[in-house]
Amino acid sequence: MDFFKIDTNYVVEAQFVRTPAEAPFTMPTSTDRLPLYVKYGEAYFTIHGKKLKLNIYQSQQLSTNPEYFDYLFLPFTDETNGETSYGGGRYIDLKLPLGKIIEIDFNKAYNPYCAYSGRYSCPIPPKENDLKVKIPVGVKKYGNKH
Repeated sequence: MDFFKIDTNYVVEAQFVRTPAEAPFTMPTSTDRLPLYVKYGEAYFTIHGKKLKLNIYQSQQLSTNPEYFDYLFLPFTDETNGETSYGGGRYIDLKLPLGKIIEIDFNKAYNPYCAYSGRYSCPIPPKENDLKVKIPVGVKKYGNKH
């Protein structure tokens, strides 16, 4: 795998707002599989002077597993998708925040398995998690060496 250069400007302390009354929903994937997620909260932050928001999700299947009860899922797209990063978006794994701040390190953004093989079923980042900014950190598009 090829990575962008690490840039600490893409480690953000986001204001975390819990959304406790959300109903579970099926997140579309690259196949017919429809995993059940719930919107767990919203993260508000600024990158390069732009105010941004991302929804953070929790897998209903993983939340019942004692090993992953505190696991949160952040799928997103940005303006590097299809150019220098995978066209289908990238993911960041998070843990339940202890307070009203959640750290999001975009340097840890990774490609779904679908970036490497069409045999996998990968969640498609919801439209509301499309960032209108470039996030040139994390894993690059497979086979992209520049």
